[in-house]
Amino acid sequence: MAVLLPVTVAVATEPAPPDGPTTRTSVAGWRAPVPGAVAAPADLPAQRWLPGHRGVDLASTAGEPVVSPAAGTVTFAGPVAGRPLVVVTHGELRSTLEPVDATVVVGTVVAAGQVVGTTGAVGSHCGPAVCLHWGVRRGETYLDPLTLLGRSAPIVLLPLG
Repeated sequence: MAVLLPVTVAVATEPAPPDGPTTRTSVAGWRAPVPGAVAAPADLPAQRWLPGHRGVDLASTAGEPVVSPAAGTVTFAGPVAGRPLVVVTHGELRSTLEPVDATVVVGTVVAAGQVVGTTGAVGSHCGPAVCLHWGVRRGETYLDPLTLLGRSAPIVLLPLG
């Protein structure tokens, strides 16, 4: 059973932007690449070679616009292992978005929130549902993308027994 968590973060001290409830702006200036809920949070391994989930899966639909989570430059757009992928480099950080059918080419400078492609129907690792996998790295170190939105996945206490 997947727990869906919203990823839109509101800032109480700022007026609401003109684009209404689908706003993807975060407290840190980053935004979620799609407005969907968290289908699977990051599970970063303690060591690079250990198993884990190196990013976050966001609920999506095939053909949904995918935006750059921050300003940067498109450094890759194409298939990797049969999955369409877009990589945006933001200074020392790098976002990977998949499956994304790119509408941009390598070298395109993008603003935060600029459309870089659409969610692909092929390559989603969320089973029959479609999701967008968003990974972020600093060098070789994976980060939890939700921390760039000013939060992380909540701790959920389960009943005993």
